[in-house]
Amino acid sequence: MVPQAPIHVLLIEDNPGDRRLMQELLREVTSVVIQLDYADSLGQGMQYLKQTAFDVVLLDLFLPDSQGFATFTQLHQQERKTPIIVTTGLNDETLALNAVQAGAQDYLVKGQITGELLVRSIRYAIERKRAEQKIREQAALLDIATDAILVRDGQHQILFWNRGAERLYGWTAAEALGQKATELLYADDNSVQMQQIQQQLMLDNEWHGELNQITKTGQAITVESRWTLVRDDDGQPQFILVVNTDITSKKQLEAQFFRAQRLESIGTLASGIAHDLNNILTPVLATSQLLQMEAFHQDERSLELLQLLEINARRGGDIIKQVLSFARGGEGKNVILQAGHVIREIQQIIRGTFPKSIELRVNTSMDLWPVVGNATQLHQVLMNLCVNARDAMPQGGTLKISAENLTLDEAYSRTNLDAKAGTYVAIAVADSGCGIAPELLDRIFEPFFTSKEIGKGTGLGLSTVLGIVKSHHGFITVSSLPNQGTEFKIFLPAVMVAEPPARSPAEVWIGNQELILIVDDEAPIREVTKATLEAYNYRVITACDGLDAIALYVQHQQDIRLVIMDLMMPALDGATTLRILHKLNPQVHIITVSGLPYQNDEPTSIAVETQSFLPKPYTVDELLQVVGEALKPKDYRQSGLPRQVSIGRCESE
Repeated sequence: MVPQAPIHVLLIEDNPGDRRLMQELLREVTSVVIQLDYADSLGQGMQYLKQTAFDVVLLDLFLPDSQGFATFTQLHQQERKTPIIVTTGLNDETLALNAVQAGAQDYLVKGQITGELLVRSIRYAIERKRAEQKIREQAALLDIATDAILVRDGQHQILFWNRGAERLYGWTAAEALGQKATELLYADDNSVQMQQIQQQLMLDNEWHGELNQITKTGQAITVESRWTLVRDDDGQPQFILVVNTDITSKKQLEAQFFRAQRLESIGTLASGIAHDLNNILTPVLATSQLLQMEAFHQDERSLELLQLLEINARRGGDIIKQVLSFARGGEGKNVILQAGHVIREIQQIIRGTFPKSIELRVNTSMDLWPVVGNATQLHQVLMNLCVNARDAMPQGGTLKISAENLTLDEAYSRTNLDAKAGTYVAIAVADSGCGIAPELLDRIFEPFFTSKEIGKGTGLGLSTVLGIVKSHHGFITVSSLPNQGTEFKIFLPAVMVAEPPARSPAEVWIGNQELILIVDDEAPIREVTKATLEAYNYRVITACDGLDAIALYVQHQQDIRLVIMDLMMPALDGATTLRILHKLNPQVHIITVSGLPYQNDEPTSIAVETQSFLPKPYTVDELLQVVGEALKPKDYRQSGLPRQVSIGRCESE
């Protein structure tokens, strides 16, 4: 059997009694051969270390030429390859702990040392140092890795920190080594999670999962983390190897995708609800208008109540359209629109949904120039800015929305790279909230950049705002002061067009006893539409579903001039019914009706041409207008001759 090589130990101790004690303790242990040399000062010990290779150093922290923690620091700076065990008195254990945190492998308290304890500590120090060295040698190859790789001991103290970790977290290796990972990388107390991870490590020697961490600048990140427990030859835990991959952007994209899925589901749900609500509002709106036509039978108070009923029915229909617009994310087309209309709709949403602690102030010029834009996208821009303003005022405050006409000259355009000289409509959204730190102002429009907590924001809101504004050939400015508030100002190019003269709502088409077939599964809608058309000199027959409609059309095909068909009905839906009617008569005149906001230029399941589309809820004026246009003779269409009367003055011919 080959004899085991002795362990070469250098004892740096100035007390002769302590030196003799160490010698006696080591003689007691026969399982290992210890070769012990000693020095009685720090300087002498450092000189020995330059001349001879030792396996371990036993270092007293109080020597004639150095005292306390400085003793270890001086030795450690010169000799980093040799493991160091510090020895100290009972009252100086804190100093020993500090030395261990700074790089010592272990510490022993004088008066509590036994031979077995001393030998075990020496072996542990040698193994630990060798393991650290091996890990460092292997880790040198890992510095080129993009992942953050670190090694920590059982007390979470960082022993190794590669360049990938420097790039991800911002801490240099010099700053991170010796620090506790639980304090350096986490904003909140994560002791419970660490306990769970440690338990799985002890059972399986590995753990992997996702962790929410922070960087040196306080930025929240998400990492995919893989932990491996390294054990010594006796099976005792030594180190934990951690490999972290930054998946922050991936998680944000996933969250965006899930939100899109939720919005799609909400859109589907909203469409069904909107259909039902519009069916309810249609007879309410039409009935209130019909009753107002009989104003001479009513007192002034009743007339006021009917007008109030009509106004609120209209408002309900507008709210449903807004909900569908947002939930379905309809793109729509760029059209000439008034920014004031968009602001008023946003104002209604804010007053109904924002906390009462936020005071809303709206100031828009009465003569705002029109702009060319996408109403849904401009809704999104203003809602994003208003929601950000709300979040900046958790305790309440003032939200101001203003709009004005501006003419920018060449001098201004030279101060803003995105600006061009010309006419603009400027919309400002200002809050009295916490403001934006100056160092963050240049980054707020970056995709995925957010100063909000994880789960509170994606960092996509302002980048979306910027993209939409640029797609409208406009630009945006921002000014902010910490704790004083923020103002975003959107500049949209104005267009100078002559608005068409508004048609008086009292002017509508009057019938000439034309027979109209109304098809709707909602009895109140059938009845109120029938009453309205009959009041304006039309004849009406009604059907409650598609089968009934086909039977009536076959019976009265020669007399029916127009079919008003609801698209969504049970049994035989409107689209199928229309195709059958078209086969019976390719020249059939059709107006489609629905509680959902289909557009004439959108592809639908209807494979036949229709005269027009009438969304619910519709007013008496809208109904009569679309019916009159559908029944207008070709010569009237070509000549433009009117066939109109005013509401309340119609008589049967």
